[in-house]
This record gives sequence, structure tokens and C-alpha cells, in this order.
Amino acid sequence: MKKMKSTTIVLAAMLFADAANCQTANPQTKNLKQHPMEKQNYTATILVDQDSKTAFDAIKNFRGWWSEEIEGKTDQLGGVFVYHYKDIHLCKLKLIEIIPDKKLVYKVLDNHFSFTKDKSEWIGTKLIFDISSEGGKTKVKFTHEGLVPEYECYKVCYDAWGNYIKHSLYSLIITGKGQPNPKDKDGFNAELAAKWKIN
Repeated sequence: MKKMKSTTIVLAAMLFADAANCQTANPQTKNLKQHPMEKQNYTATILVDQDSKTAFDAIKNFRGWWSEEIEGKTDQLGGVFVYHYKDIHLCKLKLIEIIPDKKLVYKVLDNHFSFTKDKSEWIGTKLIFDISSEGGKTKVKFTHEGLVPEYECYKVCYDAWGNYIKHSLYSLIITGKGQPNPKDKDGFNAELAAKWKIN
């Protein structure tokens, strides 16, 4: 247990490091896989009976739908935050674009998966949320730009995003309460790790 906590602290410290230094220190970011983004990116779309502002505010509240353990600012332009689940997944993201009630874009500055050989996966990719109206409802289209089927992590991430976008974020927008991965106890991430035999 002490060893796992120590490893988590070290990895979290690495991800909290200055973004420029991270890019310099990690040459793998220069080898980010190139793909025809518009065809292969992971996407998920939900339609909700709420206004665009409600959807926009819910998306920014990552602790309300992704993980209660997120540290940092998720709702301010230029804000940086860190997501982690045990030693399995740690990532550092930055909010790089905001169009109120219409769009949010987050860039992955650094990332660590315990279960992939390619340690550059996710680095430099973007989480894009587009909000629009459709048939009297609000449409939220999530695109993970750069997350493509060729990635080792793709199947796991496909399952994870499917749950967090289509169920947890959807619920947060509709009811005001999502199903983020809980703090200090098992949740969906534990189920996912068991399904894919990740530890």
C-alpha cells in the first residue's frame, strides 16, 4: 500500500510540473501519432431536455461527472487540472478554449497509463465539447481528438468515455447529479479495471 501511494505521489508531481518542461522532458510528445482526425476520433453525442447554459456549466464541473478526485481548476480559461485513478491513469489537462454556452476545449498536457507500452498516448490530444440546439433539445457532442482505434488504450477509453459522457454527464445535466468516480472508494473505474484486467 505504501509503495502504491508513493508511486502515485511521484506520478502526480510529474503531471503537476510546468507544461513547457513536461513537453521538453518527454520527447515522446514529438512522436504523437498522426491520423485523419475527422474520421477516426472517438465521439459521443447526447441530447438533453435542458438549456445550453445548464449543459455548459455541467461540462465544466468535471468533479460532478468524471472523478471526485480531480485537482485544479476545470472551469477557467488557462486553468490546469489533474485527473488520476490509483496508479492506472494520471493525466494533466488545460482549458484552452471557451465559447460561452457553445464550446469547451481541453488539451492533454501530459498522461500516464500503467497498461500501455506506448507512453505518448493521449499526450497532445484534445477533449472537445460542442453544444448546439436540435429538435427543441440541447445537443452535446464530445470529441476526443486524437483518440483513435490504433491506440492501445482505445477499447478501455471507449468504454470509459461511453459511461462518463452518455450516463454520468447526461445525468448531471438532466438531474443535477452525475455518477463520477467516487473519492476513496471503488466505482465505475474499478469495474472497468476488472473487466480489462488492469492493475
